[in-house]
Amino acid sequence: MRNRWSILSVLFLVRATMAFQFQSVAAVAPLLGQEFNAGLADTGVLIGLYFAPGAVLALPGGIIGRRFGDKTTVLFGLALMLGGGVLMALSASWAGQMTGRLVAGTGGVLLNVLMTKMVTDWFAGREISTAMAFFVNSWPAGLAVSLLVLPPIGVAYGVSAVYLAVTTLIALGTLALVALYDAPTVVVAGAHARTSLDRKTAAAAITAGMIWCLYNVGFAMIFSFGPSMLVERGWSVTAAGSTTSIVLWLAALSVPLGGFLADRSNRPDFVLVAGCVTFAMLLVLASRTVEVIPTFVLLGMVCGLAAGPILSVPARVLEPGTRAVGMGLFYTVYYVGMMFGAALGGRYATWAGTAGAAFDFGAAMLIACTLFLWIFHRITETLPLPARSLS
Repeated sequence: MRNRWSILSVLFLVRATMAFQFQSVAAVAPLLGQEFNAGLADTGVLIGLYFAPGAVLALPGGIIGRRFGDKTTVLFGLALMLGGGVLMALSASWAGQMTGRLVAGTGGVLLNVLMTKMVTDWFAGREISTAMAFFVNSWPAGLAVSLLVLPPIGVAYGVSAVYLAVTTLIALGTLALVALYDAPTVVVAGAHARTSLDRKTAAAAITAGMIWCLYNVGFAMIFSFGPSMLVERGWSVTAAGSTTSIVLWLAALSVPLGGFLADRSNRPDFVLVAGCVTFAMLLVLASRTVEVIPTFVLLGMVCGLAAGPILSVPARVLEPGTRAVGMGLFYTVYYVGMMFGAALGGRYATWAGTAGAAFDFGAAMLIACTLFLWIFHRITETLPLPARSLS
């Protein structure tokens, strides 16, 4: 398969399995609380554990991918996701849940780092914001399917059945990658290009990672604590999950729209800032309004606009030979922040006495994105022109 849009579709489907697995905890959080006597803070920790391995493995993951090949490394990551899911399904203890979550998250690290690089390899310099928007859309799409499918399974058959459903989908994604993915010829030919990062390029990659991290912390507050917030208001577990999924289904439209607008207008930073600020305002409103469904609809229409422009930022400074290491740095920052972000959101909600407070926490993270975009520009304005022109 050599068509880049067909390749992108395969990568979309495979990454959606990671989102499906990540959301499996939040989707049935009230059931986990009943079965394991876990509170909001405990649930936040378990959610955040999926990102914990990235704090130490994201950078080595990029190097491993260069050594053994992107496709092989991603397949190994999928195997870890399968193993972690099975362990969680078979475990009757909270310690077992945490261990399985860490194993699965280790596989997720490899997918995130290498698959983002794979998309960049195919699209760098041509419709990169649109391609990244489509690719990142696999996350809300997987989350939305998870919120619709997993709560009814959990209510009917228990938490273990939820985890087994997740592993089935991961297995299907593995088969798709084996059968359909090819690397682009230009990357194979340029395998011996320069691989080291200079100090300023590394700083730019780290700053870009902060923007992506903060945006995702804000986004995560919706699907991590939205169901619990609605259950607090008297909604059923299934209704709360379905209503929260409205945001994610509409994000499946707003994410590619944001990428399209960024490429067509050639103003990706404007789309990024406007998207983050509007998203933050709606999060604050959502935690306070009684008009839940209309507000969640507006959230979904806005929340994805900034995603494609943000994820295209590293391509502005990373050349083909430096992408593996650069994306490793990018995702190291992302994973460290996400690991603490979900847990801090849960603790803040516990301190405030309501799951809705996590939405306010997320809004603050989104506003911080604009500050780090300014810092990124301060760093990159002194980089040599060839590195800056790759976007």
